[in-house]
Amino acid sequence: MASFNSLSIVLCVSFFLQAVSSKLYSEPYRPQFHFSPKANWMNDPNGLVFHNGTYHMFFQHNPTGIGFGPMHWGHATSQDLVHWEEQPLALFPDPLGHIFSGSAVVDINNTSGLAPAGLTAIIAIYTSHNPEFAAQNRTDVERQSIAFSVDNGKTFVKYEKNPVLPNPGIRDFRDPKVFWYALQEKWVMALAAQDRIHFYSSKNLLQWEKESEFGGPSIGAHGGVWECPDLFLIEQKDISKWVLLVSINPGGPNGGSATQYFTGAFDGKTFTADSKDINWVDYGTDNYAGVTWSNVGDRHLFLGWMSNWNYGQSVPTEPWRGAMTVPRDLSLKVANENAYLVSQPIPELNSLIEAELVSLNETTVKGELKLVDTKRENSTGLLMVNFELAEVAEWSFVLENDLGEQVVVGYEASSRQLYVDRSSSGKLDFEIQFADKMKAPRISQDGSMDVTLLIDVASIEMFADGGLTCMTAIFFPHKPLNLLSVRSGGVGSLVLGSVRVWSLNSTVWSGQVDPVSSGLRRAPSTTNSFFIVFSLGLLFLCVLGEL
Repeated sequence: MASFNSLSIVLCVSFFLQAVSSKLYSEPYRPQFHFSPKANWMNDPNGLVFHNGTYHMFFQHNPTGIGFGPMHWGHATSQDLVHWEEQPLALFPDPLGHIFSGSAVVDINNTSGLAPAGLTAIIAIYTSHNPEFAAQNRTDVERQSIAFSVDNGKTFVKYEKNPVLPNPGIRDFRDPKVFWYALQEKWVMALAAQDRIHFYSSKNLLQWEKESEFGGPSIGAHGGVWECPDLFLIEQKDISKWVLLVSINPGGPNGGSATQYFTGAFDGKTFTADSKDINWVDYGTDNYAGVTWSNVGDRHLFLGWMSNWNYGQSVPTEPWRGAMTVPRDLSLKVANENAYLVSQPIPELNSLIEAELVSLNETTVKGELKLVDTKRENSTGLLMVNFELAEVAEWSFVLENDLGEQVVVGYEASSRQLYVDRSSSGKLDFEIQFADKMKAPRISQDGSMDVTLLIDVASIEMFADGGLTCMTAIFFPHKPLNLLSVRSGGVGSLVLGSVRVWSLNSTVWSGQVDPVSSGLRRAPSTTNSFFIVFSLGLLFLCVLGEL
């Protein structure tokens, strides 16, 4: 009888877990092709690394609640950068402190000596943040530590002699990004230190020597401390530059947090910028702490946290908070005699295309042209839009619902500015500046223009002029924004060289029921709630029976 009762408990637990999992990823505002954790808080991407055919995404994670808290490293993996599977937690707080942001590398030559014979280690380099020291207003709050994995990132062992880089007396001293500098056969670390970046080098990842500093109040943007640096070389046939990414909070171009970049030269010790001017990876409010994957050859794959510290802990989502942007390919382009960083959504996302909804060429728009409405077949509500203008003119694309809620992206010819306007997008009261219109300069001087839009349940990403100007924004309507139209500006007409719209499949519903018919973006179903409560009750009865 005992074995029967044990089997009953197993079946009841399975029944309960199925009830809970059937609800996951169908909640209101849950991203469908952007990664988000099953539950609780997420912010910065960490430890982005490729190894043995698997892309690893570690991330700042509080598994105890949906606000910032004791930081762990969460973990997700993918074979294609599109479909992600959340893994068990990778790194936990310890006596040195919480596990803040950092990076990961594949120690192919076992320079650290941490891998047993015949195995290769993934080395995680992270900041140990001591909350007790912080409460005491000490300066040595943050130190750099490492952990290693020899089972492809499934489990990590922390180095017994941590920290590997003590605090030199700087309060904000964090976010190590490490890469192998082959010309001098050494590891290089870029580390944020208040209003500048410190560069260190090491032969073995265990002992580090300071090489130089870059930054200070006269270089770049300084609304807040510098964070989450990344340094990498982009080599193209027409141009080669080192690129340094630096995030700041606050001080972004449209308020709150954002990521700036510098192009220049690096000799293994010192980074020299081409200019002290400010350039932004993304002008929208919802792309922060972005860094690139390591061990991916000549490709430069970027990922950012799709939120903003102004309201990241207040957005109306549950049981999770936080999502990532889509992965983006970075490259360089010369415009106006300067080198600019270009971002484009990875081509792997084309695998999500479900159907082509619109395909128009040489189309004149005077007033408004409806592109997607409720009568068109669009089973997911997820869209990719691409359009070209042979001659630049004022335009706007309007994503809306039948309540009149809308998100507008467009271009103002008089000011040469692109914009995202979410002032009428739905829920706005959780942050006073959330409704502010975002603006970005059009960098390109070309007479033509191309734009790509990626539209998820509660986000839009715009890539203009081949990715020279990018904007990312999240939004929270009361009903799905399932109508799409394009409008001409002023009294004139708009000539679209081409416009194409595709519906996209959900990555989190692959092989499952249709997310729209199962309640995607609707209020929680009382039937589902009853089902989960019933499952809990049945589980309780099963346990009682066993006892």
